[in-house]
Amino acid sequence: MSDVNKTVQKWHASFRKGTDFDSWGQLVEAIDEYQILARQLQKEGQSTNSSDFTEEQKKTLGKIATCLEMRSASLQCAQSKEEFKLEDLKKLETIIKNILTYNKEFPFDVQPVPLRKILAPGEEENLELEEEDAAAGPGSTEAFPPRAPGTLLPRLPSEPGMTLLTIKIEKIGLKDAGQCIDPYMTISVKDVNGVDVNPVQDTPVASRKEDTYIHFSVDVEIQRHVEKLPKGAAIFFEFKHYKPKKRFTSTKCFAFMEMDEIKPGPIVIELYKKPTDFKRKKLQLLTKKPLYLHLHQTLHKDS
Repeated sequence: MSDVNKTVQKWHASFRKGTDFDSWGQLVEAIDEYQILARQLQKEGQSTNSSDFTEEQKKTLGKIATCLEMRSASLQCAQSKEEFKLEDLKKLETIIKNILTYNKEFPFDVQPVPLRKILAPGEEENLELEEEDAAAGPGSTEAFPPRAPGTLLPRLPSEPGMTLLTIKIEKIGLKDAGQCIDPYMTISVKDVNGVDVNPVQDTPVASRKEDTYIHFSVDVEIQRHVEKLPKGAAIFFEFKHYKPKKRFTSTKCFAFMEMDEIKPGPIVIELYKKPTDFKRKKLQLLTKKPLYLHLHQTLHKDS
């Protein structure tokens, strides 16, 4: 079997896995599977050097990715106006399975997510050569333009004697807050070796900006009971924004919270220079100015 056929088979298996979880009501797992597959399809759809797929096929892959993201958004928000149903998503199974021969019209009026280069962590630093965003003009609008919804996950079911953590990301202080386009946060929980413990989550684009602050006011549900987090783990917050000249999303800075900092109430944490150091070995403060990430923690204990 050729490599391209293996890839298509892998995508089809992932699609089936996601829709199975979805139909069983395992929403956290379904969202996770949909997000991973959407990212893979977007990456292939945006590839400029792959000859395995025609331009038309890449466009179709991008449209499938959009539908996967729409279904994820529907699962995350019960009040979603743009509800994308499971039975609609299932109509795409034959398309993804037969992508190499599919030549009919796409069943839904959607478009691939606009071309934004998807980079592995650390990759954007090589491209940027630590270039500053000085060329960008000051922001003029109070609210940010709409972007695809984030990938925030619902709270886990409670368990007797176990504690769940909700972190509200209130705001981040940056000297050039007004210049950031489509700013959002990526939240991950890493063990002491920098390996993911939970699914990675993205917030939607920030709600507004004000002077040197970008406001998020969004709740993030940590996807593991506090008692089950490994010793030495940390919760990372990566601040990302879009660079139109380079057409990719870049990490600007990051912050993290260690296990002994998990306690109810407000917390203010320092910002560090990129690249994100998940092992916390070589940390450099972003600025000497008093600019921080402002959070508020809520602990839910089921007695």
